Amino acid sequence: MDALQAARRVLGIEAEAVRALIPRLDGRFVQSVEMLQACRGRVVLTGMGKSGFIAKKIAATLASTGTPALFLHPAEGVHGDLGMVVRGDVVVAVSNSGETEEIVELLPAFKRLGVGLIALAGNPLSTLARQSDVVLDVGVAEEACPMSLAPTASTTAALAMGDALAVALWERRGIRPEDFALIHPGGTLGRKLLLKVEDLMHRGEEVPWVAQDLTMREAIPIISGKRLGMAAVTDAEGRLVGIVTDGDLRRALQRWSDLLERPVHAVMTRGPKCIGRDELAAKAVQVMGEHAITSLLIVDAAGRPEGVIHLHDLLRAGVV
Repeated sequence: MDALQAARRVLGIEAEAVRALIPRLDGRFVQSVEMLQACRGRVVLTGMGKSGFIAKKIAATLASTGTPALFLHPAEGVHGDLGMVVRGDVVVAVSNSGETEEIVELLPAFKRLGVGLIALAGNPLSTLARQSDVVLDVGVAEEACPMSLAPTASTTAALAMGDALAVALWERRGIRPEDFALIHPGGTLGRKLLLKVEDLMHRGEEVPWVAQDLTMREAIPIISGKRLGMAAVTDAEGRLVGIVTDGDLRRALQRWSDLLERPVHAVMTRGPKCIGRDELAAKAVQVMGEHAITSLLIVDAAGRPEGVIHLHDLLRAGVV
């Protein structure tokens, strides 16, 4: 068997192991989600060996989607780490055989603590399954290794079921993007979900603005001095009526030889694109991309310009 043939066989077996879980979803899955939702403590994942790695990943997924979760190593649990588990917790034990010695040793302690116990087990008749409050059958017809011994398809199935629990719980709790952002403050994801326009916008004296009746001779030094490649244009009451960009200047130069004597309102673009200061910075990126522009103006309730955000600001902040 060549490498490609082996790989196709493995992926086929593992894909089928996951597909086989779908018809097994029933009231027990719903009960598991309800137990996790009602948990007033932490969700404690435990598993030994390869199942332990899967348990760690499920714990990480739950934590990253708003459910406090941790991993308890079963071998360490019987030597003191059981103190990590307290009343009000819910334990999720992962074991393909359901007879993992280190986990079975912990079952009496879980009972004494009165914690809820959910089993992700490959054998619904095993010791772990019999002593659990809810059993989710993650058994597989065969492993993907040639001798059907190494945990491959079974760990994939358990991982997929863990993801299903986490996402179902996430949806039931109604987690919003801003909630998700609070526990992902770092990196690109955090910046996209947390940074708002007002965090990055130029304001006050940094904002280039010109009156619509000024001549371009008077306006150009203001535009150049603020170094944003544009200026907001206002009427006599200070309300926004347009924008003058470097692009507007280039087009006007081709049109008029006496550009410097022309009024700003003859050159400006009317109805410029604006964005609210409370919008996410990622929304500003989206609007700029849709309209092929590099600046957005921010106006107050009276329609007066109070800020501007430039594509360069978004690039420096790592939002783009």
